[in-house]
Amino acid sequence: MIFIKLVSHFHLSILYLFSDFFYFIARYLLKYRKTVIDENLKHAFPEKTEKERNKIRNQFYRNFTDSFAETIKLLTISKSEFEKRFEMINTHFLDESVSTGTSVLLVSGHLFNWEMGVAGINLATKSQVETVYLKVNNPFFNQLIHTIRTHFGGIVTEKKAFRRTMLTLQNSHRIVLLGSDQRPPNSEKRYKRDFLNRPAVFFEGAEFLSKKMDLHVIYGKMTKKKRGYYRYEMVKLSEPPYNSHKSHSITDQFCTMLEENIKLQPDLYLWSHKRWKIS
Repeated sequence: MIFIKLVSHFHLSILYLFSDFFYFIARYLLKYRKTVIDENLKHAFPEKTEKERNKIRNQFYRNFTDSFAETIKLLTISKSEFEKRFEMINTHFLDESVSTGTSVLLVSGHLFNWEMGVAGINLATKSQVETVYLKVNNPFFNQLIHTIRTHFGGIVTEKKAFRRTMLTLQNSHRIVLLGSDQRPPNSEKRYKRDFLNRPAVFFEGAEFLSKKMDLHVIYGKMTKKKRGYYRYEMVKLSEPPYNSHKSHSITDQFCTMLEENIKLQPDLYLWSHKRWKIS
């Protein structure tokens, strides 16, 4: 941890030199998960030519390695530098919901750089922020992620622990961050629907919590302006009352908004993940 913290003090331009090196390794030598990425892109964008999809794949590798440099930088980045690089839009939606006496769910997908999104919410809002995450088996990396995500405040809660404490949302009003595009294991209750032209399964934590407790749901829309500079916009997804809502309405709306977000800049999405594996 000490060594990584020392490295994080380097200027981001220096860290990008390391990213350039690992980009070369990932793209040309290891060809990291190339088969998975190509298959995912072929199904998601059948209307694009092979050349266009290859361009997305190669740019994905660039964003992938850059995200490691940017995330390491989050350990020690100053507030002023972060705010120059990460533009937050409409965060008042989050604080307004909490100020009216209700917790709010912020749902987003795995578009680069989502770790900067976690830091940005903690920095830009006045309310308590809780990030729910899936525990990493390696203790070192688990602690590293915890440290990064709490650099500007907030708390992080492992998914199993959150299940035991989520009832406090009704009394302890806060913003809860959920990565809602992760693939649930077979042991979990799952919702199956088409996503980018293929069947996929989804967690429905936001679906359950919002309708059970009448919570507002906001979508975090991520776009990249240029290398090292991002825009994160809060977009209203749904709000109570939910009496007239159909089953899965929150999840369906999230999937629609996420697909639109991905199509804006396809290379930002985590295509190396086996997202469409059902069994």
